[in-house]
Amino acid sequence: MNIVVRGTNWIGDSVMTVPALRALRQVFPEAKIFLHTRSWAEGIFRDADFIDGLITYDTPATSLQEVITQSRSIRAQKFDLAVVFPNSFASALTMRFARVPRRFGYSKEARGLILTDPIDVPSWKAEKHEVYYYLWLVEEVERIMLGTSNVSFATPSIELTVSEFRKREAREFLEKRGFDLSHPVIGLGPGSTNSMAKRWPADRFAQIVDMFGIEARANVLLLGGPDDQEVADLIRRSSKYAPLDLTGKTSLGDAAAILSVSDLMITNDMGLAHLAPAVGTRTLVIFGPTNEAATRPFSDLAKVIRVDVECSPCMLRECPIDHRCMTRISSQTVFESAITHLQKNDPFTTAATSRLHRP
Repeated sequence: MNIVVRGTNWIGDSVMTVPALRALRQVFPEAKIFLHTRSWAEGIFRDADFIDGLITYDTPATSLQEVITQSRSIRAQKFDLAVVFPNSFASALTMRFARVPRRFGYSKEARGLILTDPIDVPSWKAEKHEVYYYLWLVEEVERIMLGTSNVSFATPSIELTVSEFRKREAREFLEKRGFDLSHPVIGLGPGSTNSMAKRWPADRFAQIVDMFGIEARANVLLLGGPDDQEVADLIRRSSKYAPLDLTGKTSLGDAAAILSVSDLMITNDMGLAHLAPAVGTRTLVIFGPTNEAATRPFSDLAKVIRVDVECSPCMLRECPIDHRCMTRISSQTVFESAITHLQKNDPFTTAATSRLHRP
């Protein structure tokens, strides 16, 4: 059997589909499974052993012409089954035009007539993590196609493999840029492409840069996409320590490798918040306007920092008042949480906690 999976459109969502993709491999161990997804996702799934390949595209299917173009690349491979993770009409229509005989997806956006097997959205959707939403779809595929129900919801894992070769390259990359890897590597993700409200203030990130870079003698770097460059520039201008600014300067695959050899990532609710724990990095995620129960990184390596305010989670992209859900989180709170989260890293903990107990 040949299976095509339509991937999601954001980095964090792509990571959250990993347990479902693993489950699909377990359900169909002999199948050829290809992921149809944005080209940047290659950086996430490069070393994945639960898919056989990628079919990538660069232009979102916002026009009929683009839907037709994407469908042609899929049709040529003669897939038997399509699993459509996104809820959009265009993603389902692409599989219809690709002439995939069986097409599974959630019954949303008036897609019932173009999916051969529309699946009702589960009643618990708003109450559980998004990981389970994707897993449920795969369970329904198994139930309808095979008459069995073996998908496990007990211990989903978002873990992603980064090869030792890529890790070695990442260490060499950092050393060439002046990092002393006998000291911890701290990554910061101060941006958020689709929401200004999800951004912790830049001046707080600048304070964190100095706390780690000067007082704890760690290596500090900034990561993000091209849209995050403005906030990265502001942080560099506001901090005394000069972090390594890699904002917009790495591919997603390179960022994944760099994160995999880092000791800690401190980040807003953004794609890298999910990628970092997936590749094995301890992560602190600063949440404000969004719902951590549904979209926090699905990993024990990730810890959420937030304050309870009456208007959160509001899910707004721009705060209409004083951004209190973010401004009430101090840099000291984040720094102390980082120390606690890294207790197993003895050299770092010894150096960093000495600041906290200093008179």
